[in-house]
Amino acid sequence: MVDRDAMARAHAIFDPIAERLCALPDVDMGRMFGTEGVRVRGKVFAFVAHEGALVVKLPQQRIGELTADGVGAPMVMRGRPLREWAEISPDAGETWAAVIDEAHRFVDSITP
Repeated sequence: MVDRDAMARAHAIFDPIAERLCALPDVDMGRMFGTEGVRVRGKVFAFVAHEGALVVKLPQQRIGELTADGVGAPMVMRGRPLREWAEISPDAGETWAAVIDEAHRFVDSITP
């Protein structure tokens, strides 16, 4: 079930960041996991999950650091944690811009 209030709060944080990034070369919006996310050269690196959390693609080591700091956790899909995807709580919304920028740099560096 989608929490519309949580989604609205998340998009109030996410949408201005996405708009800023879409002004950069090779960055646009695209679909992933049933929602729209920001992508570079066709590869999604950040989106808002249905529960209102931010989901970003980052190196596994960085996800461990965010988890240790209490800011995020590995994204779990079908009972399994995804190696390079993290969920960042809406309660850590002040960190979203920096984490999304970090995800952009990471995916930009690994995408031909």
